[in-house]
Amino acid sequence: MKVRYLPLLLLAACGSHQESRPTEPTPVTAPVPTLDFSVGSVFKHDTTSYTEGLLFHDHQLFESSGANPDDPETQRSMVGILNMNTGKIDKKVELDKKRYFGEGIAFFRNRLYQLTYKNQTCFIYDALTYKRVDSFRYRNTEGWALTTDSNSLIMSDGTSTLTWLDPTTYQPVKTLAVTQNGVALDSLNELEYINGYLYANRYLQNYIVKIDPGTGKVVAKIDLTSLVDAEHVKNPGGDVLNGIAYDRDNDKIYVTGKLWSGIYQLNFSH
Repeated sequence: MKVRYLPLLLLAACGSHQESRPTEPTPVTAPVPTLDFSVGSVFKHDTTSYTEGLLFHDHQLFESSGANPDDPETQRSMVGILNMNTGKIDKKVELDKKRYFGEGIAFFRNRLYQLTYKNQTCFIYDALTYKRVDSFRYRNTEGWALTTDSNSLIMSDGTSTLTWLDPTTYQPVKTLAVTQNGVALDSLNELEYINGYLYANRYLQNYIVKIDPGTGKVVAKIDLTSLVDAEHVKNPGGDVLNGIAYDRDNDKIYVTGKLWSGIYQLNFSH
């Protein structure tokens, strides 16, 4: 009985008139699981291409690149079809790099959409002729990456928020705050929609995150540090990891990076 009342006596001696309460246990958040991966085939990539977008459309791999006005003449802001055997890009669209820095791309309803970095402008082209047919302004301060869930266009802008755009009005219909273990995850870059999930590069990081588009939570990540290191050994001029493309017809996923020499087909649970 003395043991039971000892805490109360101690509180009284300290001049406290409040009852002590049991401490609630601190919730423990399970770490985001890391998916194992292996490298399948390796293909050539243009080492002058500062990759901003990568995707498959009509059985072909398309790439979008960016170029600063002060960059060498070999770097260009363009969109084209990438020959995976030679690494050369068959240019379909090119922007004046003195005015625009090309960013992410998406194909949707017979149109090709191309974001620009700081102009708050998205250019629209006919998907067959690549002739520019329209453009629209978006509210986001910057444009980084673009993908689609077959209903909307989905863009990243370098923050922790993704924006869904109506493909008819081009107005935002949804925003999604992305978190990892309850903490906002910013610098979301190149996007790809795969089997109901969003996959994103995180700028300047060596991993890809898998995002639940319903909750915004990162449910898994793929640490590609070993792949990045291997690329940099054979290609010291390579820059950061950026570019995710899903070949839906063959259920294969490919990644690359800015100024990389290779495109890597990855095997992992998706």
